[in-house]
Amino acid sequence: MARLRIGVLFGGASEEHPVSVKSAREVAKHLDPAKYEPFYIGITKDGEWRLCEGPEGDWERGESRPAVLAPDRGVHGLLVLDHGKYEEVRLDAVVPVLHGRYGEDGAVQGLLELAGIPYAGCDIAGSALCIDKSLTYLVARSAGIAVPEFRIVAEGEEVDPASLKYPVFVKPARSGSSFGVSKVAGPGELAAALAEAREYDVKVLVEEAVDGAEIGCAILGSGPDLVAGEVDRIALSHGFFRIHQEERPETGSDNSVAIVPADIPAASRTLVRETAKAAYRALGCKGLSRVDMFLTEDGGVVLNEVNTLPGMTSYSRYPRMMAASGLGMGAVLDRMIELALAGTGR
Repeated sequence: MARLRIGVLFGGASEEHPVSVKSAREVAKHLDPAKYEPFYIGITKDGEWRLCEGPEGDWERGESRPAVLAPDRGVHGLLVLDHGKYEEVRLDAVVPVLHGRYGEDGAVQGLLELAGIPYAGCDIAGSALCIDKSLTYLVARSAGIAVPEFRIVAEGEEVDPASLKYPVFVKPARSGSSFGVSKVAGPGELAAALAEAREYDVKVLVEEAVDGAEIGCAILGSGPDLVAGEVDRIALSHGFFRIHQEERPETGSDNSVAIVPADIPAASRTLVRETAKAAYRALGCKGLSRVDMFLTEDGGVVLNEVNTLPGMTSYSRYPRMMAASGLGMGAVLDRMIELALAGTGR
C-alpha cells in the first residue's frame, strides 16, 4: 500500500516560531515511515516558505527550496521552485505544527481549505474563536461554562486603574503561550502591563485572577468521539505559569512543575474532563486541543483558554497527558491524520 504524502508545516512568522520548530522535531521522530512520506515545509520568521529535509539543522538557509501552497485545487499541494521551473508536489494531507498567530487563528486553515487539502486540527471557525480569548469566554459562557470576569480594552482605549479589583491579569487577546501576559497587583502596575500586552496585540484583555489550581486536559477527536488524556496540574513555587518563556525549557521551569496525573480527587478529575469536552464542543474544536482550566477550592472548574495546536515538544503538556493515558505520540499523530482524511465535517 502506498504511503500517505503528508505535509508538515512548521516555523511561522509569530513569536512562537522557535517552539513550533521544536514541536516539528518531535513530530518528525514519531511519524511512522512505513505509513507516511513526509514533506517538511518550514516557514521562516519573515514568512518565507521553504521545502526542506526536516526541522533539524539550518533549514532556513541550508538545502531547501522556495515553495508555496497552491490555492488551485487542481494542484492539491505545493508549487516548488527548482532551477527556474515550478514542480508540483501533491499532498494527501497537511499537519500544521504552527502555534499562535497565523497558525492557530484560522489563517493557514483558510489557505488549506481553498487548496482543498485535508488538514489536522480545528477548522477556520474553531481556530478563530479559540485564539481570541474574549470570544472564547463569550461562547463558553453562553454554553454554561464558568469563565473569569473580564473586560476588553480596545486599541487606544484608556483604563481607569481605580476601576479594577486587584490582582488582575493583563494579556493580549490573540496571542499564544504567555507572551505579553502580566499579573498586576495594584494600580501603579497597570500602564506598563497594558503597554507590554499591546506589543503583541492591539486588543487586550483585563481579567480577574482566579484563585485556584491550574489544570489542563488534552482532547483528541471530533464530534461525539472524544478521547481525554490524563489531567495535569501546574504546581507553582512562585509567580505565575509562563509556558515557553524559559531560556532552556527542556531542563524544566524555574517556578513550575507539571504533575501528571494531577493530584486531585477522582470526582474533580471527572469534572475537569467533562468540562474540557463541553468547552471543546461548544467552541467547535476538531482534531485536537488542550483545554486549560482552574480548579477552585470549592471544587468548581473555570475555563482559562483553549489551545487548538498545542505544543508537541519533548517537554510539552499535551503529549505528556496523552502518554499518561496510554497514547504515545505516534498513535496521536495517526489519529490526527485519520481524522483529517475523514474530513471531520469540513
